[in-house]
Amino acid sequence: MIIDAHSHWLPEAIIDSAHFYHKGWGDIESQLKIMDEAGIDKAVLSYPTSDAHLKLGSISEVVRIFNDNVSKVIRKYPDKFIGAAILPIDHELDMLKEFKRATEELGFKAISLATSYNGIYLDDVRFLEIYKIAQDKKIPIFVHSQIVSPIGFERVQDPLLTPVVEYIFDTTICIGKLLMSDILRDYKVRFIFGYFGGVTPFLADRFDATYQMLRSVNFVKDLRGNPTDYLKNIYVDTSGDKTKANFSAALELLGPRHILWGSDYPAKKDPAFSIQAVRDLDIPQEDKNDILGGNLSKILA
Repeated sequence: MIIDAHSHWLPEAIIDSAHFYHKGWGDIESQLKIMDEAGIDKAVLSYPTSDAHLKLGSISEVVRIFNDNVSKVIRKYPDKFIGAAILPIDHELDMLKEFKRATEELGFKAISLATSYNGIYLDDVRFLEIYKIAQDKKIPIFVHSQIVSPIGFERVQDPLLTPVVEYIFDTTICIGKLLMSDILRDYKVRFIFGYFGGVTPFLADRFDATYQMLRSVNFVKDLRGNPTDYLKNIYVDTSGDKTKANFSAALELLGPRHILWGSDYPAKKDPAFSIQAVRDLDIPQEDKNDILGGNLSKILA
């Protein structure tokens, strides 16, 4: 079974209120056709983040529109789509209510968060109760890079450098802050980060070596273990990538059980090539099967 851990669909009201997105992001029939052609059995629908809240008046309104409409899609195609609900992070008291409504009434099996919100990362205390519930109910949290003012945007605003560099480093900083706040150690939450977790796999040795050097002079807090002991707790998706170096770094840090294939559809429209990239890996067939869908199937079970 092949399960796409990273795909998007947006309601018309959000597409019309946001920059960048076009009608193709709301064409579920085209997505189904491409899934069938590529042999994809199921796909997670998560939120790619947008600036629609500026026109719609609030993040809470975006949440209502997105969750209500994605709920209709997953109810219409229960064997094809898995919903990841977003939360009204602008109204902290309502986050728990929406978590409950989405997972108990609307049929969502996961939560979708951005790496940051106006510079506030996922180590913020407002998220801790969400993590407790996600841990207890075994609800995975899909984390997508923030595309509205990611880290570095205040200094460099470039149509290529922002998505290529700043999105990726917003993801990396998010993971780092979850590490340094002990959330990756103390919470058994299944965080699934897009784009191989930014550059985190490439920094694994530097994390440990620098931490050990700084601990020797008592310059950094005691994590009660090496950083990689806790970084190994995250999951990452491949986001349509075909680069062997990215797979190699992720496999070295995380192992095959914490890597999930994802297409990043419709930003990337031909999933067949990134599926083949997994099949071409020099690893056991069982590990390939897990990456292509087995791992996510176990998480959702």
